[in-house]
Amino acid sequence: MSTTRPAPGLGGEGELLQVPLSALEHYAYCPRQCGLILLEDAFEDDAATIRGTLLHQRVDTPGNRGRGTVRTLHALPVWHDGYGLTGICDTVEIHADGRVLPIEHKSGRYHPGGPADIQATAQALCLEEMFHRPVAEAAVYSAADRRRHPVIIDGPLRDTVLRLTETVRALLTSARLPAPVADTRCRRCSMATGCMPKVLTGTRRYHRALDDLYHLEADPESA
Repeated sequence: MSTTRPAPGLGGEGELLQVPLSALEHYAYCPRQCGLILLEDAFEDDAATIRGTLLHQRVDTPGNRGRGTVRTLHALPVWHDGYGLTGICDTVEIHADGRVLPIEHKSGRYHPGGPADIQATAQALCLEEMFHRPVAEAAVYSAADRRRHPVIIDGPLRDTVLRLTETVRALLTSARLPAPVADTRCRRCSMATGCMPKVLTGTRRYHRALDDLYHLEADPESA
């Protein structure tokens, strides 16, 4: 278990700026993508995001179902007041032995240690708070792989979630859009057109445009 704990006095509803669980995954993938979504309410669909939407339509209908000794909850709202986290779990299984298993659904292939693990871990932290029991494992279901991939909720993952939570909260507080990255992530990002990473990444034209935009001409009458 991680030794990281919330700061004293930060527990309780309304005392922390709430961070959406989905924002942690977006930030882990690309800080600028997260900033565009949170600060500018910008989002563009492509084939991958549409596949994800269609997948979630099948699992995001709220409900409580039973299968043998397993109780399955869909579209379960979750939160952690002490960490200031809030969101919705695609699926949560409650097993007969008391084990609580969050399952995050993804349309694409699973990448071990990737952003999906961050989101699944954040869900586990919220469920621990809500059910008052340890959640030692989560799962990421990949529609492309057609299987579940286990995620062990260990100390480093917990610490990463809490660090990213504070980072995203600082982003929301400052309202400053992160700089673009312009690397291989942009090829798979539906927001690349609006983000304009190649245009805005360290080019002479960009910096010259900034200089022109914020350059104040001297008023000859005031000289």
